[in-house]
Amino acid sequence: MNAVIMAAGTSSRFVPLCWERPKGLLEVRGEVLAERQIQQLKEAGVDDITLVTGYMAEKFEYLKDKFAVSLVFNPDYARYNNTSTLLRVLDRLGDTWICSSDNYFTQNIFLERPSQSQYSAEYAEGQTAEYCLFGNERDEIVSVTVGGADAWYMIGPVFFSREFSEAFRRILVSGANDEEMMMGYWEDAYIRHLSELPMMRMRKFSPGIINEFDTLEELRAFDGSYLTDTHSAVLKKVCREIGAEEKDLADIRKTADNVCSFRWKDGLYEVRNDEAHACRLIAG
Repeated sequence: MNAVIMAAGTSSRFVPLCWERPKGLLEVRGEVLAERQIQQLKEAGVDDITLVTGYMAEKFEYLKDKFAVSLVFNPDYARYNNTSTLLRVLDRLGDTWICSSDNYFTQNIFLERPSQSQYSAEYAEGQTAEYCLFGNERDEIVSVTVGGADAWYMIGPVFFSREFSEAFRRILVSGANDEEMMMGYWEDAYIRHLSELPMMRMRKFSPGIINEFDTLEELRAFDGSYLTDTHSAVLKKVCREIGAEEKDLADIRKTADNVCSFRWKDGLYEVRNDEAHACRLIAG
């Protein structure tokens, strides 16, 4: 059994922290996300771990010495989605955990050894834009929709059995020159070829065990230390310039490529990702 941790993406919605470091190297509740996940895998007896890097790849180099993990560089990280990441590790797919470096698990979910391929799932009440899973009486996935309501949806790590890996590898190789497949998530290729692949089951989790953070505001809700200290040199500089405190910056979000905004007092401000990281009032 081995693991592949995907850490190549830019996480562009996670502004402005993504301008300074990869999201997988953020410290959450006192631990670096990627480090915590590596340690949990090792505690479960998974020592063969590969990180696929891309954006700010050099910042992950220290993990080779600290945890004896392998690093593989994905040069297509800015052009394609995570399908290109799996294509870089086809030779490593067997009985394999497929993970994202930016997840935080409150429990070590790797301790339970899978008996077949599985995708982690959590239940959404009401409408959701997530990838929704529908299964048979054995919780084996028989269909997937993008968006739905009152349904189990994909979240967190996946386990590929050797049989699944062999079949999915052929699909990835045959679609390597398919621009549509390369621009999408590997899950999109899985959905398209669902009937051709060995059954994958849902592994259902209660809310709060698997945590994903798409924005700094979501991380602040999970780790309260980010309310008073955003861990961002950019926002600290901005606060000095306008006389604000980090705890008073609200609704921090991406508004355009290399641009983020936030609210302070009665104003809406904009910051650009350039050498000056200039801040200006745009409304209020």
